[in-house]
Amino acid sequence: MLATTIGGLLTGGVYALLGLCTLLTYRLLSVVNFAQTAVGAFGAFVMVLLWETGAPLVLAVLAGMIAGALLHGGIGLLMVRFLAEASEEVKAAVTVVLFTAMLGLGGLLFGQEHPHKFPAPFSSPAFNVGGVTIVWTAVITVGLAVLFTIVPILILSRTKIGLALRAVSARPTTAQLVGVAAPRLAVTVWVATGALTALAIMVVAPTLPNDFNSLSLLIVWAFAAVLLGAFRSFWATLIGGLALGALQGLLSSIQELSVYRGVLPLVVIILVLVWRQRHARFGEVA
Repeated sequence: MLATTIGGLLTGGVYALLGLCTLLTYRLLSVVNFAQTAVGAFGAFVMVLLWETGAPLVLAVLAGMIAGALLHGGIGLLMVRFLAEASEEVKAAVTVVLFTAMLGLGGLLFGQEHPHKFPAPFSSPAFNVGGVTIVWTAVITVGLAVLFTIVPILILSRTKIGLALRAVSARPTTAQLVGVAAPRLAVTVWVATGALTALAIMVVAPTLPNDFNSLSLLIVWAFAAVLLGAFRSFWATLIGGLALGALQGLLSSIQELSVYRGVLPLVVIILVLVWRQRHARFGEVA
């Protein structure tokens, strides 16, 4: 039980990493982005296709990140040009439509009828904890998640770019009127988060069901982690993602509950939403 719980930190690092990318898009652009992991999966499959043709792994990874960046940047350009002043609900609905479209396209291009073996350069053991072998993939994933937590906090709180990003998030039109290059800055954020999400998917694809749809549906776990952070806190999102992975690992060690591991993020999402609405609902009843 302890072994599977500790082992779950690998996937927990994934959920935290994807949740942080999703949170970054929301905090800086006010967009609840359902298409985030589908973009990352697209970049990851570009990488593996190039790698299978004999391209060096480093170049293939860079190409996959560029593909994710360009695709996400294209979505960002659409948002900036046509939906800059739209409500969060409208923007979220657009990303749902794009997510559905990418599932269809990705399924045709990279689906289960086209199996691919992702490279796993970091699968060697790093160290042991309580008799559990921790591989380098887990160390790198958790390390990247911590890095993606600290860097945005520092940028947002201590730099002029962070101030400009907060202004773009709150009032894009007003920010542009006072001299902030809002459209360019917003598209840059879309490009950066697309590249980061693609990298995150590449790192963990060898350890998960790696068909396009399964990797794209990691967005459910990302949203569960972000909700645990109340769509505000980077640190809480990091801890929430790690906790989800550990809990999933724990459930896998209990035979009666292991079959329910897949619905864990949905249960967490429902419980968090109900908990956050409890005062309003109980107040109405009273």
